[in-house]
Amino acid sequence: MEQAALTQKAIDLLKELISIQSFSSEEDKTADAIENWFKSFDIPFERHLNNVWAVNKHFDESKPTLLLNSHHDTVKPNSAYTRDPFNPHIEDGKLYGLGSNDAGGALVSLIATFTHYFAEEDLNHNILMVASMEEESSGPNSLRGLLPKLSKIDVAIVGEPTLLDLAIAEKGLVVFDAIIKGTPSHAAHPNDNNSIYNTIDVLQWFKNYKFDRVSEALGPVKLTVTQISGGSQHNVVPAQVDLVIDVRVNDKYTNAEIAEILKKDAPCEVKERSLRLNSSAIDKNHPLIQSGIALGRKTYGSPTLSDQAALTCQSLKLGPGDSTRSHSADEYIYVKEIEEGIDLYIKLLKGFLSNNN
Repeated sequence: MEQAALTQKAIDLLKELISIQSFSSEEDKTADAIENWFKSFDIPFERHLNNVWAVNKHFDESKPTLLLNSHHDTVKPNSAYTRDPFNPHIEDGKLYGLGSNDAGGALVSLIATFTHYFAEEDLNHNILMVASMEEESSGPNSLRGLLPKLSKIDVAIVGEPTLLDLAIAEKGLVVFDAIIKGTPSHAAHPNDNNSIYNTIDVLQWFKNYKFDRVSEALGPVKLTVTQISGGSQHNVVPAQVDLVIDVRVNDKYTNAEIAEILKKDAPCEVKERSLRLNSSAIDKNHPLIQSGIALGRKTYGSPTLSDQAALTCQSLKLGPGDSTRSHSADEYIYVKEIEEGIDLYIKLLKGFLSNNN
């Protein structure tokens, strides 16, 4: 099929996906739509729950495997929507609808690219296309839960809106709960161990704390206190104040290292909620990145999380659309961005899959 016709079919698929409610864990109907795409091209596929995947026709276990992945679940529309989030329509070159930008545009562009290369012979990598569920909720059945069912993955492209620039690193995330303790008492009595007053110095410590290692792509680790709570009555000094700390981790640390450092250095009790959302990166000299640079794309580090956090191989985040539109009211993607996305993906893989990597 000619690229122009393939692109139009991808846009039509995106419209169909937008029209179907597919909140995290409720993606069964969008999974059906993705199945129908593969059926229409006589491409064998597999499905587990709402994850759908396929491999190229000439899959060879002796070759390394390139993963193409994006998700088909969405967040729930926020109250500021002025348009029907499930009504895909084009105005002034913009395709409106929930999930159009995050990450439907990237998903259908990757599916079209996979379809373009499906029957190609003599590729130096296998291609594995995965349309995954529960990305928005980091659920147990997301790409992370699916990986044990897949063949070994050597390198990956994760489709998310990046303005078609090459996100060669992505920050990880650790959320900590912190407790500042004190002596509970009646407000009328003297108390030199007031947990709320004790919080002042602790907050100042977190505000000023810096991690030493700075990443070329991602910059420094970013630590932010995002929640604080304590006390329930006007005349009672509480026994403790609770904080929540959001730490965005660069590729110079593992999440476990961050937890170890804060537990040792912080002037209060801290405990991590999870260590599984690690940072991701790919060598700037990797042939996949060099192929993108040769096409005029710039590299950068992404502060937002994706299914890259589930992968242990080197991975690139790349896709049409703009991350600042994600989760916004009246979400949209430019039709031109999808056209350019498919064209870039195809050219990127032509440079990568045909050389002696």
